[in-house]
Amino acid sequence: MAVEELSLRDQSTLRTILSSKLDFVPSKLFTKSDAYDKIFTQPDAIPRPDTSWYHPVMESITDSRTGNTAGTVLLSAAQERTLFLQFNYCRHQVSQLGKQALKGQLDVTQARLLLEWYRRSEAFRDQIAQTNLALVLAMAKRTRMSDVDFSDLVSEGNMALLRAIDKFDVARGFKFSTYACRAILKAFSRMGVKLSKYRQLFPTDFDPKLERSNFLENKREGHEGDCVDEIRRIIKDNRADLSPIEKEVIEHRFALGKRRVANPDAAPLTLEQVGQIIGVTKERVRQIQATAMRKLRRPFVAERLKGWLRD
Repeated sequence: MAVEELSLRDQSTLRTILSSKLDFVPSKLFTKSDAYDKIFTQPDAIPRPDTSWYHPVMESITDSRTGNTAGTVLLSAAQERTLFLQFNYCRHQVSQLGKQALKGQLDVTQARLLLEWYRRSEAFRDQIAQTNLALVLAMAKRTRMSDVDFSDLVSEGNMALLRAIDKFDVARGFKFSTYACRAILKAFSRMGVKLSKYRQLFPTDFDPKLERSNFLENKREGHEGDCVDEIRRIIKDNRADLSPIEKEVIEHRFALGKRRVANPDAAPLTLEQVGQIIGVTKERVRQIQATAMRKLRRPFVAERLKGWLRD
């Protein structure tokens, strides 16, 4: 497959798709000759949610956890079934084309088709998630975890919502909200258990200032400076094979690259600030950052080993 004919962004997206496993719920309908017509052509258009209320609500939520979720859309059972069939059919197509690609049987036209099905599946996934954003807020308001910031609780709920979308089988006949509520509450419960274990291990907060040593601080600063320089070189040469969006997230989060050139005193941006710049949620920025850090680790370790061998 001559992937060189694809844009760099499409090549990066294709590599990501082929190296990961996309969950979807199969259906006998997907294998029928008229599947596309029944899933996409015959059903009526499904109303899209207005999510303009979401960010103002998150910014204005107080300790009482109040907020107006006006603008949400309530889907009928038939509309919900159609939306999940469309989402899973797109992922089914991605899976089928991905198998051909791994066997080396995919040409450029089919590669572009795979990318199109993937983008459509992500659009349907986003639509389902946006339709159910208020569900996460409702579950978070019902949960009492005094040691957890409400925005962190909502972030955990949003991740659980996305996992529920990937696993939900609409053929079982019950509403997605029933399935998602259980998944979200389970995620909150796991979060509480992890926090409890952490509190048991670290019953008091640690203040680094109380244990400050000039010798260790100076040594650490020198080591950190070397590490930052090495990471900067790795990113500049793209030895970690970062995608453009991964590179941009790392540069913003750690004040590297173009941000450092433009302003040597630039401070790292928060997850939320980076999300506003590139147009994704804070949770998505965290995922992109984690993937980029895993990619950076291997060339960074190799560079350090070379340094030790030279010494």
